[in-house]
Amino acid sequence: MPAPPPMTAGVTAAATSVDGIVWNILGQTYRPLQVTESSFAWHATFPPGTFVPPHVHPTQDEFIYLFSGRFELVLDGQPAGAAPGDLIRLPRNISHGIFNKTQSDVTCLFWVSPTRRLWDLFNAIHNLADPAEVVRIAGQHEVNFLPPPG
Repeated sequence: MPAPPPMTAGVTAAATSVDGIVWNILGQTYRPLQVTESSFAWHATFPPGTFVPPHVHPTQDEFIYLFSGRFELVLDGQPAGAAPGDLIRLPRNISHGIFNKTQSDVTCLFWVSPTRRLWDLFNAIHNLADPAEVVRIAGQHEVNFLPPPG
């Protein structure tokens, strides 16, 4: 992606997204809400049983604000949980995994700073069904998945 345009003042209306984009990332739905070089925000829906395995962003800080549902987390190897109204802070270089182990959708707002290559990664893995290919492509976009335990 060429450098995104500077941010302008305004409102991104509910259920809309940047350029009408909606990504399907391994069963999760991501709607980009704003993107600049310095930050990138998206609304996400995680259906029951979906997850993002432990990984590291070496060049970005990441945040997740929960609107509904509950996440089970692995933060730097330690278990944690988050519920509606909680803010999850994920500093760069700290491994984290995100899991919806409930019977309900989780809805949340993610954002990263700076954007780096994450926008390009989501474009590249949209609608991919092979987790191994997602992991391979992620490694080319500054997101490094950890090997499964054991």
